[in-house]
Amino acid sequence: MFKLSANGAKIAYNACRKWFTIVSMMIGPVLFVINAPFGRFALNGKSIFLLDGRKSWIVMELVSPLMFIDTFLNSPLSRGEPVSFEPSLAQYVLAGAYLTHYLNRAIISPLRTPSRSKSHIIVPLAGVLFNTLNGFLMGTYLSSPAAFAYLSRSRPTFFVGLSIWAIGFAGNLIHDEILLNIRRKASSKPDGKATRSSGKTTENEDENIPEHYAIPYGMLYKYISYPNYFCEWIEWFGYALAASPFPFDTSSLGYAVRALRSPSIIFAPSSVFAPRLTPPWIFLLNEIVLMLPRAYKGIGGTKKGSVTRTRRKGRSSCRLYGRLETNTILRWLFPTVPKCCSRDDLVRREVALIDHLFEVFVASCSH
Repeated sequence: MFKLSANGAKIAYNACRKWFTIVSMMIGPVLFVINAPFGRFALNGKSIFLLDGRKSWIVMELVSPLMFIDTFLNSPLSRGEPVSFEPSLAQYVLAGAYLTHYLNRAIISPLRTPSRSKSHIIVPLAGVLFNTLNGFLMGTYLSSPAAFAYLSRSRPTFFVGLSIWAIGFAGNLIHDEILLNIRRKASSKPDGKATRSSGKTTENEDENIPEHYAIPYGMLYKYISYPNYFCEWIEWFGYALAASPFPFDTSSLGYAVRALRSPSIIFAPSSVFAPRLTPPWIFLLNEIVLMLPRAYKGIGGTKKGSVTRTRRKGRSSCRLYGRLETNTILRWLFPTVPKCCSRDDLVRREVALIDHLFEVFVASCSH
């Protein structure tokens, strides 16, 4: 990576911090109506824009740890400081936790997956952009003087946060393993439904074989449809708690409400954009905003012919299960909405609520 001056590094850091947050918040609501074309929402057929799912996943996910290592070792925000310093033990521990997550996500997990659906080229391109910005921000922050000052003191939140990170990481591994077992069982079936990994199909046949999807159960799948997503959110919440202070406090909520009257929060210089909002919290916020629509769409419908619709007694239909679960959540969010209100109306209300909460959140962090 080319080296920036001390002032250039600060400008790049604040600009990436601001627009990485804002653009993700803008894309999040769009994903409620447009499916990202990979995984169970992958496109079928032949196209020069459809890439090998496993290889494209590895390439785009490796960008984040590589960018993180580069910025963590070079510490762009430390340039120009009168006193040089070595990262503290806590900084190295958090760096190791970040790289451990991506070692599994970028290499171990995809290599252990029997097969993956093809991915449209827009997905790895967007993934490379996301991971470049995220790796840059996380490595830059974690090696910064501000992180050194915060983490050099022993704090209970560090140990609590690191424990939460470990629990979330373990939960993510466990529930991903349940999904991998579904693929493995499908690959071992003698009926030829999943012969892609065994090499028993011609090239033309392989292009048209949909991936096998079934409704998993066990562990937290008994209670929620996407515990792997939930555990990943828990994981990064613990990481943010350990790595940096809370991005806002209750005393700033009044200021946040007043700030909503003016759009200046978005058009203000990057250096004054939510100064309390550090990259670990930005990463958590972006993970939730960008993954929640996919989880919502996943439980609300299925791709015809590619999902096993049987489940244990009491949940016989994937489509019915998704509709009941989704409407229950929305009714809980909007208890005053008449029961005759359509699901589309509830979705519009939910998107509006997310936008409003984001505005309050950013305004709080700016105080």
